[in-house]
Amino acid sequence: MSQLFEVHPQNPQPRLLKQAAQILHDGGIAAVPTDSSYALVCHLDDKGAAERLRRIRGVDEKHHLTLLCRDLSELASYARVDNRQYRLLKLGTPGPYTFILEATKEVPRRVSHPSRRTIGLRVPAHVVTQELLALLGQPLLATTLIPPGESEPLNDAQEIRERFQKQLQAVVDAGACPMQPTTVIDLSGDEALLVRSGRGDPARLGL
Repeated sequence: MSQLFEVHPQNPQPRLLKQAAQILHDGGIAAVPTDSSYALVCHLDDKGAAERLRRIRGVDEKHHLTLLCRDLSELASYARVDNRQYRLLKLGTPGPYTFILEATKEVPRRVSHPSRRTIGLRVPAHVVTQELLALLGQPLLATTLIPPGESEPLNDAQEIRERFQKQLQAVVDAGACPMQPTTVIDLSGDEALLVRSGRGDPARLGL
């Protein structure tokens, strides 16, 4: 049975977030709110948790998972970023954009793309997620909470808990999120490539 943590969306209770962070630290999987939709998250260094995350989402190792980072400097520790890429990252962070970049050795090989050695990275503009990341002191491995066989992300924490209570260890309820996934930009090549148009406006990045 997953634990439900009902937190204030602007002033989340530290005591509840500490409990959720401990569950993640101990290898649990949680559903958390972001500035695009709810996401499934787990500890970056837990191999078993990452495998369960993929199973719940119904994706294989070629599906790009994303690292949720606190800020641009943390993001740069996990991806190779040149000046051109950095300018675009600065325009889109924090915000509902996921950037595909070449992973550094800080990223376990099993969570990056098997042939391209790339990873999705983003800095969410959501107080609750940011507080959770600060408590953990490192990025979270994440994927949009879209159930297998469906096309829309889930938005209601109570429904998420009912549908996934045997698979998730925690659900952080901060109220409804937007029901739109992030805009995905691939920066791993010579030119920025729009992979998926979502909540983030590509025009903000000049695309």
